[in-house]
Amino acid sequence: MAKVGIIMGSKSDYDVVAPAIKVLNDFGVETVVRILSAHRTPDAVHSFAENATKDGIEVIIAAAGKAAHLGGVVAAFTHLPVIGLPVKSSTLDGLDSLLSMVQMPAGIPVACVAINGGLNAGLLAIQILSVKYIDLADKMIDYKKKMAEKVLSDEENFLSENK
Repeated sequence: MAKVGIIMGSKSDYDVVAPAIKVLNDFGVETVVRILSAHRTPDAVHSFAENATKDGIEVIIAAAGKAAHLGGVVAAFTHLPVIGLPVKSSTLDGLDSLLSMVQMPAGIPVACVAINGGLNAGLLAIQILSVKYIDLADKMIDYKKKMAEKVLSDEENFLSENK
């Protein structure tokens, strides 16, 4: 079974991470969810990242706000794909988090989704895993097909209501 590690810098980030957990669970992907801080618990972050493969994790989502170094620190200690999930902070509305995640030095890549983009973080993890797990690829194809059908249905309803 596919497994995604999800780490957040603090408990207050949970609401942003929850959509990722939900979509991953809906697709049948196991999640390991932890609260780890790049600044307050760096040794624990290092251990998590270094042992992720041994623990069966294949993709890591790292959610953090403000300085948002969590994704980059994790990426420094693992070969696994790391998805940065910037959390909207009170000071700069998450722009600080976003820039911290996308401005990584060469050689330490972190994929990044939108500010508070938990759903897309989960979906990106599924797409990465679907390279290996054909059942996830099939589910993702169905998911996107249903999204398209919903848009077409909404358009049809809109056009018929606005004649």
